Amino acid sequence: MLDKIFTWWNGATIGTLFTIAKRGVLVGTDENGNRYYQSRDNISYDGRKRRWVVYEGYAEASKVTPDWHGWLRYTYDEPPTVAPLKRRRWERDHEPNMSGTPLAWRPQGSLANEGVRPAATGDYEAWKPE
Repeated sequence: MLDKIFTWWNGATIGTLFTIAKRGVLVGTDENGNRYYQSRDNISYDGRKRRWVVYEGYAEASKVTPDWHGWLRYTYDEPPTVAPLKRRRWERDHEPNMSGTPLAWRPQGSLANEGVRPAATGDYEAWKPE
């Protein structure tokens, strides 16, 4: 309960949830559990209805999939629940940015990986002062 009162990075705070209940309409949810809302009235400066996301878990913008990102930025008028994007065969599934997490890619020799560098290949010659 305290994390809902004081922290915003673990999801919506109590104040945000109150504002969403008062002014927002749930438009849809993506496969990551993020919930997407649109305002009931035109409250933005340009007359369009505001759109926003409430993240499931840690708040990280790269968790928003491309189709929902397009809807949030007014690229698409209809949300993906009404008009989903066509997927091509060669397209991969969306993955959020894993930097800074245990699932981040760590190259061979990285201290965060195994900490063991590969043996020198012989193309390096140490400098010796003469």
